[in-house]
Amino acid sequence: MSSALWVILLIFVAAAAGVLVWLTFSRRERLLTETAERETEALRQRAEEESRRLLETAEKEARELVDRERKRLAEEEQRSRQLVEQELARLREQAEAEAERTHAGLEREWTDQREAREELRRDREKLEQNEERLNRRGEQQDARATRLDEIETRLDETAAELRAREQELDAAREETRQELHRIAELSREEASAIIMDRLDSELTREKAIHVRASLERAESEARRRSFDIIAQAIQRSASEVSAAISVTVVPIPSDGMKGRIIGREGRNIRAFESLTGVDLIIDDTPEAVLLSSFNPLRREVAKLALSELVGDGRIHPARIEEVVARAQQDMQSYIRERGEEAALEANVVGIKPGLQQLLGRMHFRTSYGQNVLRHSVQVAHLCGIIAAEMGLDEALARRAGLLHDVGKSIDREIEGTHTEIGANLARRFSEPPEVVDAVLNHHDLDRAETVYPVLVHAADAISAARPGARRESLESYLKRLEGLEAIANSFPGVEKSFAIQAGREIRIMVEPDNVDDDEALLLARDIANRIEQDMEYPGQVQVTVVRESRAVEYAR
Repeated sequence: MSSALWVILLIFVAAAAGVLVWLTFSRRERLLTETAERETEALRQRAEEESRRLLETAEKEARELVDRERKRLAEEEQRSRQLVEQELARLREQAEAEAERTHAGLEREWTDQREAREELRRDREKLEQNEERLNRRGEQQDARATRLDEIETRLDETAAELRAREQELDAAREETRQELHRIAELSREEASAIIMDRLDSELTREKAIHVRASLERAESEARRRSFDIIAQAIQRSASEVSAAISVTVVPIPSDGMKGRIIGREGRNIRAFESLTGVDLIIDDTPEAVLLSSFNPLRREVAKLALSELVGDGRIHPARIEEVVARAQQDMQSYIRERGEEAALEANVVGIKPGLQQLLGRMHFRTSYGQNVLRHSVQVAHLCGIIAAEMGLDEALARRAGLLHDVGKSIDREIEGTHTEIGANLARRFSEPPEVVDAVLNHHDLDRAETVYPVLVHAADAISAARPGARRESLESYLKRLEGLEAIANSFPGVEKSFAIQAGREIRIMVEPDNVDDDEALLLARDIANRIEQDMEYPGQVQVTVVRESRAVEYAR
């Protein structure tokens, strides 16, 4: 065989071997691919199962975690709620403790204020007592200095008199010596007559000297005693008068209302005083507070407002402002009504509303303890009576009498006398010239142009001088009369007694069978002494004891 065949054979064999190898590798590759696919599928299934298992595990763990977190949150919420409740309880206890401490502090503060007011009142009383003692001591020192001056003057006068008498004695001694030479030649009767005449003349002179000295001492003592009496009378009446014209008592339902009137940290009482212009005094007086002011209008407004606040029970600054404003409006209506009533009572018509308002203001004004509006109405009546008797215009006289003191309604707000202010007001409201003249000149009759100022002057004097019109209220006046009669009736043998002449005389009827004439004199003296000891009164009181016997028989 040739080499070419071998070559072809080899090529063929190599090609067959190559095909076989390719087939082998193809098969192996297919087997490997199938194996890889099966393994991949198995891995995929295992991965899906693992992922499903992991997902279920994760979901289970998530549910468990959510449950645990929910339980934890519930426990934390429960613990928080418990903490909040504990904190609220603690805060409530703290608030209650703080309220108790505040209440105790307020009670202590109120107690301290009450003790301070009591201490202040005691100090004020001590100061007043010390002032009174000092005044008395000053008066005693003044009286002692006056007496010392009088004694010194009398000593000087006595020394001068002694020197003069010494000179007179020297002259008398010389005259006596000469007289002795002359008397030696007289008889006993003649000498006795001469001596007696001389003694009479000397005794007469001595008596005159002693009488003059006694009169001087009596006059000095009377002057000092009169000053003491006047000072004591002023002291006894000044406090009552000042209290009556400056203080108003407002009753309250209980002492617990005082704390509400004061308010927290005193804000209510400060608001009330600032709005009314009146001092509100809260002391230990049971169930009462005091309003102090020298302006009666403000005091009356404050009384109305405080009475409403106490009755309502709601007391705070806003409410106080509302009530005070309403009380001021009510007071204006009340003043106008008082003016209208006064004009109606005095039978005076045609007075303008502004003048009626001014008349109503005089209801809260006093003069020497006398209500000015009541005094003006009385003067109007008296002027009408006098004018009717004199044949003058009665209506014009009553008008002048009613308006004569109208200036006193605003004389504390405007400068000038009440007559000038009243005359200007009368001109402004177009009153007749006679009324203007009476208002302007009823205290100065020399400048009067008509007769009406004279009428008003006379009626004014009559009204002011009537018993009980001045210096004391009607209540104290009646108490004094009742006290006089009670003292007189307390003595045995007194049948009845009558206080007359405004308390300046007490007339006592005694039983004639039990009291004789001598005992009547002693009874009058005893009653007078008892009145001096137990009562306070102006001037003097005359005690008259009447004893009489009556025989009564009837003819039938």
